[in-house]
Amino acid sequence: MKKEPDRILLLVNHVGYEILVPVVVMETLAQKTIGDEVSLYIYYYQTERQPKPVLIGFNLEAEKEFFQSFITVEAIGPLKAVKALNISVGDIAHAIESGDVKTLKQLSGIGDRTAHKIVASLKGKMNKFALIRHESGDAQMPVDEDFIEMVMDVLISQLGYKTTDAREMIGAAIKRNTAISTAEQLFDEIYRGQRQE
Repeated sequence: MKKEPDRILLLVNHVGYEILVPVVVMETLAQKTIGDEVSLYIYYYQTERQPKPVLIGFNLEAEKEFFQSFITVEAIGPLKAVKALNISVGDIAHAIESGDVKTLKQLSGIGDRTAHKIVASLKGKMNKFALIRHESGDAQMPVDEDFIEMVMDVLISQLGYKTTDAREMIGAAIKRNTAISTAEQLFDEIYRGQRQE
C-alpha cells in the first residue's frame, strides 16, 4: 500500500490499483503503515468522457451506499463527492435529515445553493446513514443492516416517536450492545434502555 493525500495505491495479487479515498477514509487509513493489509468497499466509476476507470474506496459498505445516494444530487458527481466528504458520513447524513445547511456548506466544494439541493433531494432518505459514528477510525454500529431502517420506521410511523428521538434510542441501544444483528434484538435493547431511564 502506498499513500498520497487523496489516494492510495493498493496491491492486490501483484496488481496495483489507484484508489481515490475521501478524507474521512484517509483518516482511518492514516493509522496503517505501508505494507499493511487493507480492506475497502470499492465504487467503480467510468464514463465515455473519462474512459480511464476511477476506483473510490470506503471503510464500510454503508459509506459506499451513502456515496451512491449523495451523487444522485444534481451538480454532484463522483469526483466532487469524494472531495466533499471531509466530515463523517454520519454527520453529513444527520445534517441532511435536520436540514442543517450550515454544516453542509462546510463540505469541500459545497456552496449554499448545492447544500439546499442536497437537503431537498435526500432529506428523509438518510436516517440509516445518520447512525454511522466513528471512534478511533472504527465503525461502532452495524449500519449496513436493513433492520435498522425498519426499526426506525416502526418507531416513527407505528409508535409515534419523533425522528430525532428514534435515532437517539437506536444509537444508544447499539452503543450498549454492539452485537445486535436483528430487528428483534434491537427492539429488546431499546426496550431495556427505556426501562432503565
